[in-house]
Amino acid sequence: MSQPVVGVIGGSGLYEIEGLADVKEVRLKTPFGDPSDAYITGTLNGVQMVFLPRHGRGHRLLPSEVNYRANIYGMKTLGVKQIISVSAVGSMKEEIVPGHIVIPDQFFDRTQGKRASTFFGDGVVGHVQFADPICPGLSQQVAAAAKTAGATVHKGGTYICIEGPNFSTRAESNIYRSWGVDIIGMTNIPEARLAREAEICYATVALATDYDCWHEGHDDVSVEAVIAVIQQNVAMARKIIKETVDMIAAGQQTVACSCPEALKYAVMTDRSLIPAETRAALQPLLGKYLD
Repeated sequence: MSQPVVGVIGGSGLYEIEGLADVKEVRLKTPFGDPSDAYITGTLNGVQMVFLPRHGRGHRLLPSEVNYRANIYGMKTLGVKQIISVSAVGSMKEEIVPGHIVIPDQFFDRTQGKRASTFFGDGVVGHVQFADPICPGLSQQVAAAAKTAGATVHKGGTYICIEGPNFSTRAESNIYRSWGVDIIGMTNIPEARLAREAEICYATVALATDYDCWHEGHDDVSVEAVIAVIQQNVAMARKIIKETVDMIAAGQQTVACSCPEALKYAVMTDRSLIPAETRAALQPLLGKYLD
């Protein structure tokens, strides 16, 4: 059986991994516009890799400006089967110390409707199961890889996604904490939703950079503090990616998932009524169900 193509979405430095070979740059256009940047492809321990800087190289895009649909569509057309999302987050719990790694298993969406969050529309209606938004098999591998890499890892937890780009007010931060969330970020929704619609396994490596602004014993979150911790965590993120790929290359067993068949019963529209243009645009996603 051929190895799955592994995608990584995160900072532009993450593809500077020791052992990455056959490195190439691929620029794509999609029916949903341009992705954040060129994709970087290569092989690591025999596994094909595809990297994409979510905010563009040089961090040019606000969380709300990221073209999540184009990013995921491009990953799909490049054959990606699994996506590791590397994301900086704030900690909402005392025990998640800045510098720790969280592998969340749930999301809470507090974005404000500015982001296109589905591939459906334009004459085709679909409803995809999203009760458990993280792939159990991939997240298990990533958590094990993080431990092997020497990180302090928190497996499971809820990631609340806010619109940004501003950080929370103190009142908002305390209310979010009262809801029981574990970490706070600005990017994994709708990214995770679209990965599910694209039938790609998805897991998040969340890098805790600060305590948001709820923690009275720590300074309020600042860009300078966040960047300092992110820089410290880049090397760890690279190690986690490499360890995960080593597990995949070794064929280590994972928990079974239904991600590759997420669209099997999703399409509600009469196939004969789907417009030709929409059918063509969604061919990489829906082709096996519409042909």
